[in-house]
Amino acid sequence: MGKIIALANQKGGVGKTTTTINLAASLATLEKTVLVVDADPQANASSGLGVDLNEVDCSLYECIIDHTDVHEAIYTTDIDGLDIVPSHIDLVGAEIEMLNVENREKVIKEVLEPVRAEYDFILIDCSPSLGLITVNALTAADSVIIPVQCEYFALEGISKLLNTIKIIKSKLNPRLEIEGFLLTMYDSRLRLANQIYDEVKRHFQELVFTTVIQRNVKLSESPSHGLPVILYDAESAGAKNHLKLAEEIIRKNS
Repeated sequence: MGKIIALANQKGGVGKTTTTINLAASLATLEKTVLVVDADPQANASSGLGVDLNEVDCSLYECIIDHTDVHEAIYTTDIDGLDIVPSHIDLVGAEIEMLNVENREKVIKEVLEPVRAEYDFILIDCSPSLGLITVNALTAADSVIIPVQCEYFALEGISKLLNTIKIIKSKLNPRLEIEGFLLTMYDSRLRLANQIYDEVKRHFQELVFTTVIQRNVKLSESPSHGLPVILYDAESAGAKNHLKLAEEIIRKNS
């Protein structure tokens, strides 16, 4: 059975999508089969993995609202073993359309059930909000990775997310665990970055990944080429950090 991992943080700009794309590509490079589910209406994970959004006939939206079979929404990428269910701007309206649906928090869980056994890992890229789609992603997931940007307000909002996770665990998904806190955009030259690292480590101890994702130009450039950084520049710090993260997750789950 594949492990479903949601990447969530309602704070925008912390590196969720960057992590989703590059962790997925790294896991696939290490010969795992991976499905990315783009649950963010901005669809950045889709375009970052080379999906032409104008060519998409079937996205997560159709699976949620029209009950289309998820197999019809799976697109391949340039990396062997890495597939994606793309997003669509229509997903913005899906939250309202789902309001009258029975078991509306479990729709994505039901969507993914048929493909769960076909992949080693399913990564869900969540939007920067704690709305119904994110609640769905957390209800479908076995665990959650929380990217934390190494900046002054890093820990702000985390308590809100942890509270949401606690509620989902008690009411909707008792098996939901925290896979780990991932420090992103880390610059070891900055005293602040080191202070944030120490603070997150002090708060969450062994829940913090050993791997940190450094600030890296190649990592910022690669999505505009529709490529994960490992295909854009395999020697860059960004590519090496994500491979280390993938190895850490594989070790943790083997």
